[in-house]
Amino acid sequence: GYGAMTNSYNDMQNAKAVMYIGSNAAEAHPVSMLHMLHAKETGTKMIVVDPRYTRTAAKADQYVRIRSGSDIPYLYGMLYHIFKNGWEDKQYIGDRVYGMEQVREEVMKWTPDKVEEACGVPEAEVFKAAETMANNRPSSVVWCMGQTQHTIGNAIVRASCILQLALGNVGKTGGGTNIFRGHDNVQGATDVGPNPDSLPGYYGLATGAWKHWCAVWGVDYEWVKKQFASQAMIEKSGTTVSRWVDAVLEKNELIDQDSNVKAMLFWGHAPNSQTRGLEMKKALDKLDMLVVIDPYPSATAAMAAMKVDGQELNANRAVYLLPAATQFETSGSVTASNRSLQWREKVIEPLFDSRTDHMIMYQFAEKLGFGKELVAKLKLVAGKGGMMEPEPESMLREINLGTWTIGYSGQSPERLKAHMRNMHLFDVKTLRCKGGKDPVSGYDMTGDYFGLPWPCYGTPELKHPGTANLYDTTRHVMDGGGNFRANFGVEKDGVSLLAEDGSHSLGADITTGYPEFDHMLLKKLGWWDELTEGEKKAAEGKNWKTDLSGGIQRVCLKVHGVHPFGNAKARAVVWNFPDPVPLHREPLYGTRPDLVAKYPTHDDKINFWRLPTLYKSVQQKNVEAKLHEKFPIILTSGRLVEYEGGGEETRSNPWLAELQQENFVEINPKAAAERGIRNGEFVIVSTPTGARIKVKAMVTPRVGPDTAFIPFHFSGWWQGKDMLEYYPEGAAPIVRGEAVNTATTYGYDSVTMMQESKTTICNIERFTA
Repeated sequence: GYGAMTNSYNDMQNAKAVMYIGSNAAEAHPVSMLHMLHAKETGTKMIVVDPRYTRTAAKADQYVRIRSGSDIPYLYGMLYHIFKNGWEDKQYIGDRVYGMEQVREEVMKWTPDKVEEACGVPEAEVFKAAETMANNRPSSVVWCMGQTQHTIGNAIVRASCILQLALGNVGKTGGGTNIFRGHDNVQGATDVGPNPDSLPGYYGLATGAWKHWCAVWGVDYEWVKKQFASQAMIEKSGTTVSRWVDAVLEKNELIDQDSNVKAMLFWGHAPNSQTRGLEMKKALDKLDMLVVIDPYPSATAAMAAMKVDGQELNANRAVYLLPAATQFETSGSVTASNRSLQWREKVIEPLFDSRTDHMIMYQFAEKLGFGKELVAKLKLVAGKGGMMEPEPESMLREINLGTWTIGYSGQSPERLKAHMRNMHLFDVKTLRCKGGKDPVSGYDMTGDYFGLPWPCYGTPELKHPGTANLYDTTRHVMDGGGNFRANFGVEKDGVSLLAEDGSHSLGADITTGYPEFDHMLLKKLGWWDELTEGEKKAAEGKNWKTDLSGGIQRVCLKVHGVHPFGNAKARAVVWNFPDPVPLHREPLYGTRPDLVAKYPTHDDKINFWRLPTLYKSVQQKNVEAKLHEKFPIILTSGRLVEYEGGGEETRSNPWLAELQQENFVEINPKAAAERGIRNGEFVIVSTPTGARIKVKAMVTPRVGPDTAFIPFHFSGWWQGKDMLEYYPEGAAPIVRGEAVNTATTYGYDSVTMMQESKTTICNIERFTA
């Protein structure tokens, strides 16, 4: 599926039960928590599953403490009771889900004793949670980076989705699988293309995808291809940001490209949000060029300038700090976790020497010789100091023109601006406009969902209302309804992947499963002549994702009430993933060698996103070295409500800085007593990397005796030393402290390459001067 939540924060008010697992919404997503609290006022049951007793857990009807990284045993423990008691939605599974029987075979191996052994939760607690979710439908599941930042994060997320498919909760108001995004506009950024394995809109990197986007951009495909070393390179996935350190440091003969990475641009990125800080410092020092583009210099600048152990800095490295504007100093569209778009207006002009991101991009392109191509279809306007920059409205129109896959095509700047001017006309619970016209443009918003959450299909003129809840068959497709995608063919091993007869979106002319639409299917169905002559010309040889006229989508949606991406079953078995059925695997660094023997990690990968990626060799080495004896405490990390992201901006705000002045480690009273540690004392947290970070001890039962927690928003100290002298003058944040990721260890998701920052091991001892 696409990386997005199926429903919305608002829709949680329609749930009868909600389970948070890997999410501390009260601190990481406080606005969403308001909706949950409103839901509780009407009787919604709330379950929180977390290694810590968080502020979110404090509001729960049931709190379940699990061992970090053991989400799958817990989720399968719930499914065990669901299947055993016949609580699954059999009709839904039969009509809309592929492979659930294979999942069931794996689930039934997870008897209550095995579940408790792996995750530490007694059968009665698991049963209670399963019963609550089953007896209070529609029920919703919420997660965040507590699930994704593991070597098996992809499998954990899929297990959560399978739970909801088993209960028939996907495509339902008040249900859904709801991942809360970690930062402002992360959803929008993900959708339009920072992923190294895809062009914008999840189109991939194949020749057809490049030709589609070249047509959108107004540039010649052959010219673009010449910018790459070969045809293979233009279609090869790049290296993820989580592994840039290895792209610099790894032996050249082991990487799948000609040379190691020699230059890095940190564009709005915090180095302290990435694991393996000690090795990151080595990589920074080895670069030929480092560019920091940010409203604040960030810890990157200080780390680059810092001398470690008396070593000399790389005299040949060039470091540039380019001040970028904040969101208040520019305008444009952003996308929220629920897929709704908003249009932001500029509040003030960019301050001091800062420039907007799109101005900086254009100026880079001009210097590098392809400025004309970058803005071939964009309107240029005068920006700061009279310098030219692409107009944000025309940038969104370009996104509209090309991103048909996920329906970014209908949210024109004019529609979004009308929504922003008239927020009072939209229902807070359903997101729907009750009726009314925008007094400025005259646009009638009646029936629109606020922010036109994608998919908002067709051209803006089609006036698709957006989709508040994905995959909802109780609504017409022109009313925000839908079904599961036919994105993976029509059959697998002789078994149909299409939805069963009678399973379809409301009012569809085709009442059974069907494949995705292209020009040939339209002709076979006799629908081709329903296109205009202009649409026929544009759609010839195209499919619903590459037809720039939007004609194929218009005929499917408006004329026949069918979904252009087809009507298939959700895949409970994903045959193209390392574990087609999600399996529990122990983290690379853990405290349970007995469980490693039963649930070992993946085999090493020689070439994964251009780099060798280690799993089993690291895990086995750690077990053989008995690291669990030297580092007996599980270390996890997360967010605080006071700070955001890497924290450089918020820790520079005097009002926020006052609220949380020092970094800390949460340690259980039993573990603290065993080590002679008292609340408020400085301690040293050490890990297998060799790092030794100095933080204050917070002695609290929020964590169990086997677990410690450190928030990740801090930077500005390096293993006990204040880095103040290394910041540009006047640019150091008010609050500085150790970055937990200075000490975190190696480990990456087997599909996404997301770092394993939620589970490693440490020791904690009193600090002695």
